[in-house]
Amino acid sequence: MVTLYNITNFDLAQTLDCGQAFRWELRSDGSFTGVAMGKRLTLTLDGSTLTIDGIDENEYLNVWAEYFDLNRNYGEIGNTLSQLHPILREAYDYAPGIRILAQEPWEALCSFIISQNNNIPRIKLIIGRLCEAYGDEIEDSVYSFPCAEKLAGLSVDDLSPIKAGFRARYIIDAAQKVSGGEVDLDELKRAPLDEAKARLMTITGVGPKVADCTLLYGLHRLESFPLDVWMKRAMSRLFPELTPKDFGEYGGIAQQYIFHYSRMHPELFE
Repeated sequence: MVTLYNITNFDLAQTLDCGQAFRWELRSDGSFTGVAMGKRLTLTLDGSTLTIDGIDENEYLNVWAEYFDLNRNYGEIGNTLSQLHPILREAYDYAPGIRILAQEPWEALCSFIISQNNNIPRIKLIIGRLCEAYGDEIEDSVYSFPCAEKLAGLSVDDLSPIKAGFRARYIIDAAQKVSGGEVDLDELKRAPLDEAKARLMTITGVGPKVADCTLLYGLHRLESFPLDVWMKRAMSRLFPELTPKDFGEYGGIAQQYIFHYSRMHPELFE
């Protein structure tokens, strides 16, 4: 167990239950439990004191500080972004505890392939079935996310029990391209953003939105700015004079503030 003090700009629900990751669950006491990076852990936030159960200090320093992006000054970033537009100031003030998780790249890619034309409860069910069928059991009935190499050799029929529908062949194509090196996710962390996006879109079924989500949530390319239906509507209605590139190197963080604010304020679009 690790306990961290004086944590700012970090809200568990805003970060873990906002649609950027799908293996975290809210518990009755307000804590969150989830599986990531092959570990099961539980997070509790009491004021500015964060407790992470399931890891030790060394694991926190080497993995989880980066995963939760806790070494980045989101207060400073939020205040800088807020200067771009008064509505962005409102969005940041509404949910200043959002952080962008640095997820395992393959898991993020596969998860957002599954997310296409889907809702969050069903996404979680499909991912849960995928992990139970092909992941490694790390605790009693708790499974890791299966690696690309394991999924690459499967057929669409093999994946039928997870009920992913048309997405099954996309998952397999992605697994084959990633495991075979045709799409090198580590290399895409350093490639020019447009080049990295184009490479991801060589995967069957991966369009601009899935590619941008993979870049932001899996490769931690914080300049990536995913545009789904809500974000396109928000940009058109609330920021007609701005483009995604206008938000700069932290455009992905701005996007998350805008996305959350827009979803929670539907009256802005009436």
